[in-house]
Amino acid sequence: MHRIRVAAVAAFIALAAAGCQSLLVRGPASAPGADTGPDTARPALLLVSIDGFRADYLDRGVTPNIARLAADGARARWLSPSYPSLTFPNHYTVVTGLRPDQHGIVNNTMRDAALGRFSLGRQEAVGDGRWWGGEPVWVAAENAGLPTATLFWPGSEAAIGGVRPTRWLPYDGDMTMPARVDTVLGWLSEPAATRPRFATLYFDALDHAGHDAGPDSPGVAATLAEVDDAIGRLLDGLDARGLADAVDIVLVSDHGMAPVPAAQVIALEDMVDPADAQAVSGGPSAGFEPLPGRTAAAEAQLLGRHDHYRCWRKGELPAHWHYGSHPRVPAIVCQTDKGWSTAPRERIAQWPKTGIRGAHGFDPALPSMRAIFIARGPSIRDGVVVPAFDNVDVYPLLMRLLGLPPAANDGDGDALQVLEPGHL
Repeated sequence: MHRIRVAAVAAFIALAAAGCQSLLVRGPASAPGADTGPDTARPALLLVSIDGFRADYLDRGVTPNIARLAADGARARWLSPSYPSLTFPNHYTVVTGLRPDQHGIVNNTMRDAALGRFSLGRQEAVGDGRWWGGEPVWVAAENAGLPTATLFWPGSEAAIGGVRPTRWLPYDGDMTMPARVDTVLGWLSEPAATRPRFATLYFDALDHAGHDAGPDSPGVAATLAEVDDAIGRLLDGLDARGLADAVDIVLVSDHGMAPVPAAQVIALEDMVDPADAQAVSGGPSAGFEPLPGRTAAAEAQLLGRHDHYRCWRKGELPAHWHYGSHPRVPAIVCQTDKGWSTAPRERIAQWPKTGIRGAHGFDPALPSMRAIFIARGPSIRDGVVVPAFDNVDVYPLLMRLLGLPPAANDGDGDALQVLEPGHL
């Protein structure tokens, strides 16, 4: 059983009931657009992601440590992912402020005319900086002379613009959550000369549990408790090292999770004849590339409304998705209805024929796709709740906390009401 800190949880409940207030960054601030150079006296910044943490998981009463983090800092009602609501596109959006259609990680699985095929398990692609557009936070920090350290953040295994984090680790799914926390605590405990000014921490077990049996499964409940223990280990570790007032923490997730009954999966081969189009990606957001000379045939089968899904030409997708202009977006994109997904027939044959699985990649506007945002630290006001906002808006805050000018991005620098001279 978890030891619930009554005061923290009570404060968290009061926080949620207090209504929306402004998230304000305390301390000295430069004028908008001013380039004052890196401020090495600022707190270190730790960016944490819990993959697949749906916003309403916070209401399940099994995350007292995350409640403590929110009660001591600030939180959003929810964080809206970018389209498609998938892991790699949204993690990279958080650290660049660019929509997937702009930074080029348009799906977990994609193709590029020059670079070939990209997928999460294809190390030669994941580690190739040519796939990763924009300038992530750690590259900007390194270029400014600030050391960085990343633990498993998508994109951090590649030299982007020729720059890598000072320290980074190749993804290791077997590394336990306590070991991940202890690694980051070790980095943050180093002497000032080597201590990272920006670090990342990534947990993926909750996403796996959600995929295995859906968001309402016992496995998700158990993994939520384990993730919360890891966050408690992080907070207690910072306290024990006297670092609680020396580190700003920003905790996010990339997307939520929706239940998909076993019978509600459509074979990609049933959507279009493989002789007419190749499936580039599957899941709730599926992409197809017509074969040479077969565009008309492929469009005749795919475009428009079908039972449980709809397909568009890439240039005709819904405007609020901000998606469809990048060359890596397949020519035809299909989006399933809530509770439905797609997969190759061979993969479907390997799955259980009954029960519930979980999926994401649905329209980001759906409540089941909502992510979380929590921030705490010496630069963050405590006891505030902000309205929901798009995840492109996280990046300007991260850069603000580091004291660095942001690169061109799709975010709204004022979305979080950062405290600036003249805004009082």
